[in-house]
Amino acid sequence: MREFIVEADGGSRGNPGPAGYGAVVIDAATGETLAERAEYIGIATNNVAEYRGLVAGLRAAHELDPAARVRVRMDSKLVVEQMSGRWKIKHPDMKPLAAEAARVFPPDRITYEWMPREQNKHADRLANEAMDAGRRGEQWSPSASTAELLTPGSAAPLQGREELRDRPPQPRTPTTPGSAPSPRGEATKSEDDARAARNVATPAPSTGWGATPDMGAPTTFVLLRHGETPLTPQKRFSGSGGTNPSLSDVGREQAERVAAALAARGTVQAIVASPLTRTRQTAAVAAARLGLDVAIEDGLRETDFGAWEGLTFAEVQERYPEDLKTWLASPKAEPTGGGESFTATARRIATTRDKLIASYAGRTVLLVSHVTPIKSLVRLAIGAPPESLYRMELSAASLSAVAYYADGNASLRLFNDTSHLR
Repeated sequence: MREFIVEADGGSRGNPGPAGYGAVVIDAATGETLAERAEYIGIATNNVAEYRGLVAGLRAAHELDPAARVRVRMDSKLVVEQMSGRWKIKHPDMKPLAAEAARVFPPDRITYEWMPREQNKHADRLANEAMDAGRRGEQWSPSASTAELLTPGSAAPLQGREELRDRPPQPRTPTTPGSAPSPRGEATKSEDDARAARNVATPAPSTGWGATPDMGAPTTFVLLRHGETPLTPQKRFSGSGGTNPSLSDVGREQAERVAAALAARGTVQAIVASPLTRTRQTAAVAAARLGLDVAIEDGLRETDFGAWEGLTFAEVQERYPEDLKTWLASPKAEPTGGGESFTATARRIATTRDKLIASYAGRTVLLVSHVTPIKSLVRLAIGAPPESLYRMELSAASLSAVAYYADGNASLRLFNDTSHLR
């Protein structure tokens, strides 16, 4: 008796929003791809799209051999547990889809197993191709698909097959928070679609940002530091109280590259930016590629460095040695001239975070901000002490990601990824 592997996935850019599914049938013995299915299904939730992908994959397997045994592999914990009979199906939109899936093969010839999201790349890419086609007003075409070609290991036998994983660059030297340099050196200078609702209980790989437990869709903040300005390579303090510089030519190129990377993922559903020029410009480039508007949030602005704005660390050390010493020793200390302390910044960021979580619940939002706000969001998410800000490197045009769950917990999914700039 033949044995097939059915890998299925689905996603929604809005939950509910424009949705699509993908499914692939694989020969369990050889790892050969036997069939691909994908479709843009209009406005739907993630879970409905996942069930539609399951049904399509099972039907494709049945067309190949109705007498075969089937192993279904999905990264949706919800679908796997419900179809295995361990969880009840309560949602009225999913009940008929689950019943339809159960009728394709006899129950004694089908098994369900959960797999990590990073191993479901083929079906995930198919789902994204379908959603991309839908955005263009088209339906997915098998002849135009590159999902199998872009999936590492897709031609290898499934047993023992390993997915290739990118790794983010390792920090080289610690830096002070903010856009300013540190006495230890200055901050120098993306995996699959992070769907808004993913029913996975284990962490995502280092380059992803969307795995979630089975408690509904998390609110995911994709954190983008703006591109370089003329002050960045000069290692000058650049906060919210200075000259408000624009992006340099290098910074604009960085913005284009990160926008292209975000467009390839296709998961961002909204964009919110700091009101400063450099973040507005970076956000505008991303918005143009993603077809989204930019909302401005004052709470995402950089720390005000007071009299230190525009100065190098060495210049501050020469002019205000005692103030600098106090500032480095305590997060409650303000820069010379009535700037903003890191404690005050953290309070502002926490308030802004809660406001945005409430406004964009269950969605994936690109926040275009600055070094201190992004580091503060990361620090608060992992429960690190204030001094941890001095031990993080955050490069220009880097991506980080934090997911916030319904039970109040948060998870750091990505930090300082600059792979799109290489």
